[in-house]
Amino acid sequence: MMSKNEDTVAINEVVLRDGFQNEPSFVPTEEKIRLSDRLSGTGVRRIEVSSFVSPKAIPNLRDAADVFRGIERTPGVLYTALVPNVRGAERALECAVDEVNLVMSIGERHNLANMRMTCDQSLAQFREIMNVVAGSGIFINGTIATAFGCPFEGRQSVERVLWTIDTYRDLGIEGITIADTIGMANPRQVGELTATILRHHADLPLTLHLHNTRDMGLANALAAYDAGMRSFDSALGGIGGCPYAPGATGNVCTEDLVHMFHNCGIDTGVNLPALLELSGELPATLGHGVPGYIVKAGTSDRVYA
Repeated sequence: MMSKNEDTVAINEVVLRDGFQNEPSFVPTEEKIRLSDRLSGTGVRRIEVSSFVSPKAIPNLRDAADVFRGIERTPGVLYTALVPNVRGAERALECAVDEVNLVMSIGERHNLANMRMTCDQSLAQFREIMNVVAGSGIFINGTIATAFGCPFEGRQSVERVLWTIDTYRDLGIEGITIADTIGMANPRQVGELTATILRHHADLPLTLHLHNTRDMGLANALAAYDAGMRSFDSALGGIGGCPYAPGATGNVCTEDLVHMFHNCGIDTGVNLPALLELSGELPATLGHGVPGYIVKAGTSDRVYA
């Protein structure tokens, strides 16, 4: 959600879901719980804990309910889950999530690959989910995936993005995330789309979800900030990626994003040293290195003997 403070942004951590879903090895449940608990103390606004998706579709997230039941919840932090269907919404309610995230790709072919549904079928599913969660007090966020480009159809029109936002809001969805699912966006495009959305929906809780596939994630984030964006998704270490997007690599890196904002005089409320400590431990957990830069090079104010 956009802050009233012009120089403050919200950082939403997605490593547990978008980061771990595409890992070659299953991250143990107790490791996910431990990481969530430690992230809760860093100052991030949201933690996307998992997805209530079919274990056959995303085996790495088969322990979603166990993770939610095992984490400690810190006041002021929202614990969210991606929900793909009605059964997922029911499981989310059982786990007392703070927010559910509904996702549709506006690229029809990517939506078929990712969600196994046409866009019309996804929207029909959303209506049923809204009925399931009605009266629960859970915040409903809707993500527009492939908003900046689809791997199978190319660039999407601004008009289609705006139509999707109007459709989501008509369904009762409260917040919107625009996602560069496969890292096709460029800074000018991101700035223009952000400004256009906010002209049409000035009151909209709007979030940007970036991937760093083509090394433009940080530039895109700053362009979005300059256009009025004040809420950003990112993943610790810069890991992650969509299993159904050819060539897609990780999310924009949380510690790199926070470092950039802080160096630009923009407050995130996030403890960067704490993030770097967690990121430094990720390679041992995953069994491989991570793409993030700051954890390797140190912050830009680092001086040497």
